[in-house]
Amino acid sequence: MEPALYIVATPIGNLGDISRRALEVLSGVTCVAAEDTRRTGQLLSSEGIKARMVAYHEHSAPAVAEQLVARVAAGESVALVSDAGTPTISDPGYRLVRVMQDAGLKVVPIPGPCAAIVALSAAGLPSDRFAFEGFLPNKGEARRRRLELLAGEDATLIFYEAPHRILATLEDMQEVMGPGREAALARELSKSFETIRRAPLSKLCDWVREDANQSRGEIVLLLSPARSESDVSIEPALGELLRGMAEHMPARQAAKLLSSYSGVRSRQLYDYLLEHRQE
Repeated sequence: MEPALYIVATPIGNLGDISRRALEVLSGVTCVAAEDTRRTGQLLSSEGIKARMVAYHEHSAPAVAEQLVARVAAGESVALVSDAGTPTISDPGYRLVRVMQDAGLKVVPIPGPCAAIVALSAAGLPSDRFAFEGFLPNKGEARRRRLELLAGEDATLIFYEAPHRILATLEDMQEVMGPGREAALARELSKSFETIRRAPLSKLCDWVREDANQSRGEIVLLLSPARSESDVSIEPALGELLRGMAEHMPARQAAKLLSSYSGVRSRQLYDYLLEHRQE
């Protein structure tokens, strides 16, 4: 094969999703740089491929990348694979791409599955503009701060999330972005228990809270684009209910309570109340 670093996408679940070109490359390269050699070894074995493997992951020393660069510079070919999906997407493989490029060596992408794009294709959310945000911070306070920065984005947002944090993340999203913000949860994509569900955040929270199975496996979480407040109309009946509530409690409390019921952001309800309270 031509001396180069080949970025090879592998299945995210169903082994039948591997491409013919990916198999040809994995069969022909001098060595395979794998995030987890045991997991990649199982994939190669299932396809009858015998290949020399080198571990390359987040904790690899810079010397490993230098050795791989030296191989390609000497005329060899190297395939880079992650545990699943497209390498360099939310993993450290991009560092190896950079050192190869900086050394003037060729980098060849071999297209294939990517969980973020697979989820977007089936989520039923706008896909003309989207942003991949990877993993949110582990801790609640930091996660909420990050979500506050993203709340106004007018593109569909795509996140990866660990199963043990999915409920806490959904609850934080509901708190920051409002219970009516539409979202989609895509779990175990291409696998036996594949699940894709689109619903307001409040309903997704209830669903995950009530069904422990939804907190298992590989998860992609998608959020619909933010709507400007001018895009959300407050129906006369809702406005009348809001004014009635505000006669018995502080305006901000009334807006917050009605937001949970209606899905309209509490700030918009509060502003509406200030404008129409005397009617």
